[in-house]
Amino acid sequence: MKFNIKDVAKRAGVSISTVSRVINDSKVVRPETHEKVMKAIEELGYKPNAIARSLKVKNTKTIGILIPDISYNFYPEVVRGIEDIANMYNYNIFLCNTDMEEDKVIQYFEVMAEKQVDGIIFMGNVVSEELAQKINFYDIPTVLIGADYNELPSVTIDHVAASKAIVNYLIKKGHEKIALITGKLVDPIVGAARLAGYKKALEEGNLPIREDYIVEGGHRYKTGYVSAQQLLNLEDRPTAIFAASDELALGAIRVAMENGIKIPEELAVAGFNNIDMAAKIYPALTTIAQPMYEMGAIGMRVLTKILNEDGPEKNKIVLDFSLVERETT
Repeated sequence: MKFNIKDVAKRAGVSISTVSRVINDSKVVRPETHEKVMKAIEELGYKPNAIARSLKVKNTKTIGILIPDISYNFYPEVVRGIEDIANMYNYNIFLCNTDMEEDKVIQYFEVMAEKQVDGIIFMGNVVSEELAQKINFYDIPTVLIGADYNELPSVTIDHVAASKAIVNYLIKKGHEKIALITGKLVDPIVGAARLAGYKKALEEGNLPIREDYIVEGGHRYKTGYVSAQQLLNLEDRPTAIFAASDELALGAIRVAMENGIKIPEELAVAGFNNIDMAAKIYPALTTIAQPMYEMGAIGMRVLTKILNEDGPEKNKIVLDFSLVERETT
């Protein structure tokens, strides 16, 4: 029985394009995947003809971007960084909004695989096991921005250290009653990592960690507004609020103003990300600045190096953050 490339792909549990990459000795394929394909070729006795072997894998010059929500103020600047570098290397980008819904993430990843994108940039704090399996199955070079997962290349900051830094700043300002409005704790970045930094700062400052001062929710304005209402209605209300995103902080500021609470005299508010609006509101927001444009530009640069079979020097790139002091503290 004569077997073809589809049979090899099925036996090895990979895509046809991956088998083609192995046949053409592409360095993009992971060693373990290469071994599986070669084993399948040997077991089936598959012999690619000389013409087929001479055909290199086509490049589509297209990069797929999986993004939670382009309307969220953090992402446009990151995407701009990606796009500028992509244009330098003559790549087009294919952008999909996943709304942080697992079904959409998987659906769009498979669409990108069908479109034969050369590589994928994933933005979204959670890399599920199913997504990791898809990345491995399709063997599409993938770079994470703002997230971290096993051996996948990533570009991010130290979120624990950044959160700790801004809470330490509030402590040095004389605040002992510091509340936190954070994302959902299942979110390893906006939720868990920033909560960890908050707790570390309080512990090292010998301040109590009060559960009534920690409000878990999303990362949008409405959540910040509702959460701040809860905190400012406490009998022993906080004198400072650290919001795990600038949008959360804007919601908290609105509640304080509606209730005649002076900022920063009666309540200090600090955010995270340094979105464009942070410097434009009054009072201007103290926040942690992430290098959003640089994260996108570096993430795309890492991906181009992988695609050119000149892998990045570092698999995990951790960029510096900065604390921007403004009027809310």
